Amino acid sequence: MENTGYKEIELKLPTDYSEHDLKKKIEKQLHVGKFSYEILKKSLDARFKPSVFWLLKIRVLSKEFKGSTFSGDPHLEIPYQKRNKNVVVVGSGPAGFFAAFVLVKAGFGVTLIEKGPQVNRRFKDIVEFEHGGAFKNSSNYCHGEGGAGTFSDGKLTSRTKNIVLEKNFVFDSFVNAGAPEEIKYLAMPHIGSDNLRFVIPNLRKKFESLGGKSFFDTKVTDLKILKNGQVEVNTESQDLVCDYLVFAPGHSSYDTYRMLHKRGVIFRNKPFAIGVRVEHPQELINRTQWFSPKLPGVKAAEYKLTYQASNSLPVYSFCMCPGGKVVPSAAEAGQSIVNGVSDYSRNSPFANSANVVGVDLNKVLKMEAGFEESLQWVENLEQKVFNLDHSFRIPTCTIQDFIDGKTSSLIPENSYPLGVFPYDFSQLFPAEIIVALKEGFLDFSRKIRGYETGVMLGLESKTSSPVQVVRDEHRRCEGFENIFIIGEGGGYAGGIVSSAVDGVKLGMDIANIH
Repeated sequence: MENTGYKEIELKLPTDYSEHDLKKKIEKQLHVGKFSYEILKKSLDARFKPSVFWLLKIRVLSKEFKGSTFSGDPHLEIPYQKRNKNVVVVGSGPAGFFAAFVLVKAGFGVTLIEKGPQVNRRFKDIVEFEHGGAFKNSSNYCHGEGGAGTFSDGKLTSRTKNIVLEKNFVFDSFVNAGAPEEIKYLAMPHIGSDNLRFVIPNLRKKFESLGGKSFFDTKVTDLKILKNGQVEVNTESQDLVCDYLVFAPGHSSYDTYRMLHKRGVIFRNKPFAIGVRVEHPQELINRTQWFSPKLPGVKAAEYKLTYQASNSLPVYSFCMCPGGKVVPSAAEAGQSIVNGVSDYSRNSPFANSANVVGVDLNKVLKMEAGFEESLQWVENLEQKVFNLDHSFRIPTCTIQDFIDGKTSSLIPENSYPLGVFPYDFSQLFPAEIIVALKEGFLDFSRKIRGYETGVMLGLESKTSSPVQVVRDEHRRCEGFENIFIIGEGGGYAGGIVSSAVDGVKLGMDIANIH
């Protein structure tokens, strides 16, 4: 509004406040009549239990305010011009999609290739699998439209610094595609796996309306550098020639890593994390975090735990899914891996999270582990877990029994859909990881009362890739002028937001430099 002043204030409100309550609070604090407002940030303050309340940062606009006028928030400026250049993007997860989205907005001809199916068929395949159907290598919790993030609760937290413009572009894109508006201001935003099944196809339709092309069920098998400097992308069904080739393979496409490595792309080892999923009754977590079994206006309590073990290995919770479930998240047949998901309502009676140990394979294995050794070590572990029962049933043990060095005779009720069996997890990991995990669980049990009563479920091995591509400041693979690898598959991101931002930044690099 022209000549409209603004003020930013912070407010404390009860967890079940209404819009009427918020407006009255603004009126009282600012002594203003006619105004509009925007929530800039909203976080739950549970430091003084049992008093738990929302902290809100509000921007209030009114002609009654004198002084500075509000001209709008800065936004990402994508430089558009019609360009006679084509880009092929391989992988439709957050990194791949947002690279493609920025590039098509910048005027490039863009083709997005995904080896799995569109979301609707992918979801159908997953439901059938969880009800006893066949596992499909290219249509599961890891592979398909939207990547692994499609079924990861849609958590949008990120610790990456200096990404305000890119992050706002990503969040605005999600909201415009049907995600809840609140993701733009919640301190712990999430979309929900159920919402993502609609948001992701809407994003794709917007990309295609701008001229982008999408090919699903199309696996890239090889690439060739042509004499004119262009790249030929070989797939099982067709070959495509492009000026720029972008790979966003995600954290699970080891076959793609190996193909790229064979073609001269340089990878190096990097630290990653390995561990298990743990699950508790959601009410137990609520009571610990809130001193109450439920809190009006709040869906479910969360936690974040860290510990430094005596052998210097970090132990931490990751990808916490309140009100969620544990799911079979194998990337390929013959492997067993778990992950956690939750819908927007977060109304499951269970809470789960990965509890993992940060490792450097060179130190853990006490040997020089190269590119292939690193991938093979993780794959062998995933295959070992599958071979324990030769099925997608998963090993399990209570946290207390694991600490005590015992196998559980009684397994608490849990959310995993394909069945469990008792197992001694000390037989699964190297000794250093077992020591760190036990110490971490003891520490977590001191921080959250009853944590030791939770249950360990399966193998969590895909928090990130164990390898990282060597690339320059413009995300080009070392030794190549027009091949780029981004996102979790490149080893430079971890989660939806950082992956999407890596894609946005690559799109802007290509648009501004090329």
